[in-house]
Amino acid sequence: MSWNGNDNKDPWGKNDGPPDIDEAVKQLKAKVSSIFGGGSGKKGSGGFTKRNFFTGLVVILLAWSGLGIYQVEQAERAVILRLGVFDEIKGPGLHWNPPIVDKWTIVDVVRVKQHGHTALMLTKDENIVDVTVSVQYQIEDPKKYVLEISDADASLAQATESALRHVVGSAIMDDALTTGRELIAQEVRVRLQNYLNKYQTGLQVLIVNIEDSSPPNQVQAAFDDVIKAREDEVRARNEAETYANGLVPEARGEAQRMLQDAQAYREQVIAEAEGDAARFNLLLGEYKKAPDVTRNRLYLDAIQSVMSNSTKIMIDVEGGNNILYLPLDKIAEASRGSDNINLSSSSSSPNSIRALTDNVIEEIRRRNRQENN
Repeated sequence: MSWNGNDNKDPWGKNDGPPDIDEAVKQLKAKVSSIFGGGSGKKGSGGFTKRNFFTGLVVILLAWSGLGIYQVEQAERAVILRLGVFDEIKGPGLHWNPPIVDKWTIVDVVRVKQHGHTALMLTKDENIVDVTVSVQYQIEDPKKYVLEISDADASLAQATESALRHVVGSAIMDDALTTGRELIAQEVRVRLQNYLNKYQTGLQVLIVNIEDSSPPNQVQAAFDDVIKAREDEVRARNEAETYANGLVPEARGEAQRMLQDAQAYREQVIAEAEGDAARFNLLLGEYKKAPDVTRNRLYLDAIQSVMSNSTKIMIDVEGGNNILYLPLDKIAEASRGSDNINLSSSSSSPNSIRALTDNVIEEIRRRNRQENN
């Protein structure tokens, strides 16, 4: 059946037969010629001329050159490989290297990276602790970081676990959980850096922190009791030190005061001794001038000093076995209303004193006889 006389064509004007190969080749040549400046099928114009070749070559060279331009930031370094061999390290700025011939890898040498690790570890005293450590590091040698090892970050993770297990395994549980954490972190940092240097990773460890260390959950309650007992011990020790700090200065002050009192007493005794010696020398001079007068004066002064401090005197009466008791305070009160005893004599001679004593003794005897009768 024909469609309005159009053989082998559908109603929309399409040909159902196979495509013409020669026509397709001609169209392809025309397109290539138009790209390199050729004509569009006109006579005398045409395809791959020398001019078109050089033009295409220049375009290819420009494109190849453009692929070799790259930018290195201030915090970055570029490791250059030429034909697979290390050539140089380039710093910040705009650089160019021939593509395909050179290969460059840009690494950040300023940014601080962090790696964390948590694991159960066995201590020296055969206890298990759960330790969490964080490592801060950065790239120190770009060449070693890129060329000497395939994955420096993975090597750091493995070296961190090895160093941590070695250090914790050499410590006891109390040090790993309480007071020794800082020392453990320092030892892990030193050992980890030695591992990284031995592996030639080009990494530098900045800080190692023991973020958490705790016993397993199964023994957490018992460990809390131990911690509380240790805190009580520290509190009691602090209270004792506070008491000692308050007592020792007080004792030192008391000792200083006693030393000062002793020094003052020593100076007083020396001064009194020197004064007595000086007085004795003066009395000696006066005694040499008038012995009797000086002797009586000394006797009177001694009697006065003794009698002024005593209100009771015991007297041995001549011719009897009794000892008389002389209450001077009572006699003084009685003498205010009696005229029998004359105590108003102001004579300082020995005879007057002896007469006064005899009068007192006689009065006492008289009163005793009256009481006996």
